Formats: sequence, structure tokens, C-alpha cells
Amino acid sequence: MERPVEIQPASGKLGVLLPGMGAVGTTFIAGCLLARKGIARPIGSLTQMGTIRVGKRTEGTSPAVKDFVPLAGLDDLVFGGWDLFSDNALEAARNADVLSRDHLDAIADELAAIEPMKAVFFPEFVKRLRGENVKEQTNKMELAEAVREDIRRFKKDNGLDRAVAIWCGSTEVHREPTDVHQSLAAFEEGLRNSDPAISPSQVYCYACLKEQVGYANGAPNLTEDLPCMVELSRETGAPLSGKDFKTGQTLMKTILAPGLRARVLGIRGWFSTNILGNRDGEVLDDPESFKTKEVSKLGVLETILQPELQPELYGEMYHKVRINYYPPRGDQKEGWDNIDIFGWLGYPMQIKVDFLCRDSILAAPLVLDLALFMDLAQRAGMSGIQEWLSFYYKSPAHAPAVYPENNLFVQLSKLKNTLRWMKGEDLITHLGTEYYPE
Repeated sequence: MERPVEIQPASGKLGVLLPGMGAVGTTFIAGCLLARKGIARPIGSLTQMGTIRVGKRTEGTSPAVKDFVPLAGLDDLVFGGWDLFSDNALEAARNADVLSRDHLDAIADELAAIEPMKAVFFPEFVKRLRGENVKEQTNKMELAEAVREDIRRFKKDNGLDRAVAIWCGSTEVHREPTDVHQSLAAFEEGLRNSDPAISPSQVYCYACLKEQVGYANGAPNLTEDLPCMVELSRETGAPLSGKDFKTGQTLMKTILAPGLRARVLGIRGWFSTNILGNRDGEVLDDPESFKTKEVSKLGVLETILQPELQPELYGEMYHKVRINYYPPRGDQKEGWDNIDIFGWLGYPMQIKVDFLCRDSILAAPLVLDLALFMDLAQRAGMSGIQEWLSFYYKSPAHAPAVYPENNLFVQLSKLKNTLRWMKGEDLITHLGTEYYPE
């Protein structure tokens, strides 16, 4: 990829469109509004709270990320989206029961003004949900055109020159690519024929890219990582990234597993189970939707540990993942891990992790960062899959010839080095050459 000759300025308002305005979507919107007013801080957001080192350590230069690259400001964001349910953002946030009444009351009028557009919905892809706020069209090309019209109207009504889309909807049932996904021409023919392999998320992705709106996939759905979508992204210049927000249990795996491998400690087994009670938990109670999530979660350790390189340490590791729907827990998910490891002379040890997290609280800052970084990529002329944003995903989309990078620390290094590269700064390799001048 060539370094951008020029990054267009982040002038004007940026539209942030969310397919799915449930717990994650409304927590993201509410958090941005609260941060604007100075009521709460956007903790967990690299774009808002993070820094980036520039130059040698001896120079002590570490500006805020948002000051280093030209990002849209929180005051410039305009929120919209689609949902199966007609509740406005205030009603949806109250139903999700993630944020306190005090927080929601402080921004009630602004949230109430955000009403979802009618959604694209095929019940065979999300079997546990039914909604009344769905589009009337039945032909999939007509549905895509309706979404495109929604985008054009949203931009016009809000005086927007640009927008990005972040999927915050439910997990669709597991599907493998078919012939309809292998080229843009085949996909468009499939839309006209309402091919059953085309999912709602694929309709949204196609419509967004056609309108030059970058698309980030926050679920493990088969969407952006398809030849037809990459081809369209290259054609329109709108970037892609995905997939599946890296939040609770998988976040812990990408922190712990690199440390165990770095210390060359063996792993015999890694058992993971989750309980959660929000809409996502209800959807994942369906075995076909769970299969999609399971594939995303299981692949993380494989690429971090690379058992083919050290089979005596990781070649026989047993990895099991379970998700259990438990309504009393709501959005306060619990992820429990048992890790059987072994060290010197093969002696066994165990690690127990009990992460009582808040799913939407961990996901909301990722939505913000992806919106701002995807907008930056588009203004820098960077189309196609944005692998440098793998930091945010459980199952990062990647070039066909390489394996995905799941090590959180390598991902962060790649992200920050990409920002340095975009700005023409030296990359940080941590070689310490400042102490060994030539």
C-alpha cells in the first residue's frame, strides 16, 4: 500500500450509521453525548484517551492519538441507524438497562430524537428475533436500494458530506461463502434474484459501499470478508474492516495467550464458558447463530499459539467454548476460563479467570474508535480490508495469503505504526538503536 500523499481534513459533520440500535449501539451513542457534555469520560477509547510515541524514547514525544492524526471530534458526530424495533434511542437504552437513569436523563431529549429507520430482516438468518420495524420490500436488490436511499436522505437531512457504518446488530446464523459471493457481478445478480445465501448484513454492506460509506463489521457474520465486497470497496474507495468486536472473554485470551507463549509455557486445555442475558445472549441461544460466534472465538488461540511450530507445547491443546443464555444477568456478562498449563519438566499448573464484565461498556469505545479510524482511512484513500484495525476484532479480516494476527500487542503495534506511516514518521521497532549509533 502506498503512503497517502495527502489526508483530507476532517471538516464538517461525520455521520455514524448503525445497523442495530440495541444495547451496544445505544450505549455508544449515549456515551458520546455524555462525553460531549463533560458528564462522563470515554474510557476505553484509544482515539480519545490513548497516546502515541513519536521518535526516540529520549525525545519524550507522545502526543494524544487524536492530536497526532486528523480525526473527527465528538462534537462532529451525527448518529443514525436501523433496527428491527421502532423504539427511539432513549427507549432502547432504557430497555437495554446498561446505563444508569441519571446518565440517560441527562441526555434524554437528544436520545429520544434518534429514531431507527426500518431494518432489512430475513428471519432465517436470526431465528430468535422478530421485529415490527422492517422494510416492506421483498426483493433483495430493492432492499439494497432502499438502504441506499436511507443513507442519501440521512446525509442530506443532516448536512453531511461523509459517513461510516458500524454493524452493531445480532449474530447471524453460520454460513459459508457460495458462488454468489465470488465477484461483484455475481453478487448483484444474486441480489436481483434474491439469492438465499445473501444475508441482511451483506445487503447493508453492499448498500453502504455503493454510497461510499465505509463498513465495519462488529459481529462474526459472513459479510465484509468476501471477494465481492472487497472488489466493491476497491471500486468505490470505501474501506472495510471486521469482524466481531473483541470485548470480554476473547479480549482476555488475546492478553493471556501471548504471555504464556512468550514464556514458552505449555497449554493442555482451555475451557471457556459465558453467561449473559441481553438480546445477544438470546440470539446466541440458537445453535446456528452460536456456531458463527464459536468459529470466531475458537480461531483466536490457534493463530496466537501456532501449534504447528511448537507441537510439544500446544499441539494437543483442548479448546472448548460455551455461551449460555441466562436472562437475570442482562448485559452484565460473566466469562469464566479454566486454563491447564505446564512448565519446567512438564509439571502441571492451572489458571482460573472469572471476568465479570459489561458487554456493551466494553464494546462502545470500540464502535467509536472504528468510526473515527474508518473515516480517517477513507480520507487517506485507503480502500479494501483495513488489517491495521485488527486490534478491535476477534476474527480479523485479512489478506488471503496470510493468517490473521490475533496477538493484542502485535495488533496495537501495527495500528500505531500505521498511524506513524500515514503521517510520514519513523516506525517504532523497539530495537533501541539510539544507544548504538553507527
